[in-house]
Amino acid sequence: MKSLTLSFLLVGFGTLASAQLAADVKFQPGNYGTMVNGTVTGDEYFDYVLGAKAGQEIFAELQVSDTNGNGVIYFNILPPNSDGAAIYNGSINGNTARIDLPEDGDYTIRVYLMGNDRDTGKTVGYNLDLSIQ
Repeated sequence: MKSLTLSFLLVGFGTLASAQLAADVKFQPGNYGTMVNGTVTGDEYFDYVLGAKAGQEIFAELQVSDTNGNGVIYFNILPPNSDGAAIYNGSINGNTARIDLPEDGDYTIRVYLMGNDRDTGKTVGYNLDLSIQ
């Protein structure tokens, strides 16, 4: 995998206990992929934002690295300017995606928990393999 520059932004949501975490993913010139890792706890989610052009292909594969629960973790791919609607839903389609992108802009890979792990505030560690070609 190639090098990656990440910018982290923590955004609070009023009185909600959970937070959204976000990182901009920028590939160095000539590089097309990287591996990122992190953890998600309970209602948190982590957004990885990648700029891409229409017709490019995005590949994403999510694997659990460790957990204090059941390890139920997923990702969605959201198109530019999405209100939360996904063009790929990992809880339905699985934790490996390879899709052609329909438009230019910033795509969001949202990593999140569901089920008992989310509801009981468990923490799941993950590795996320990302590439755009």
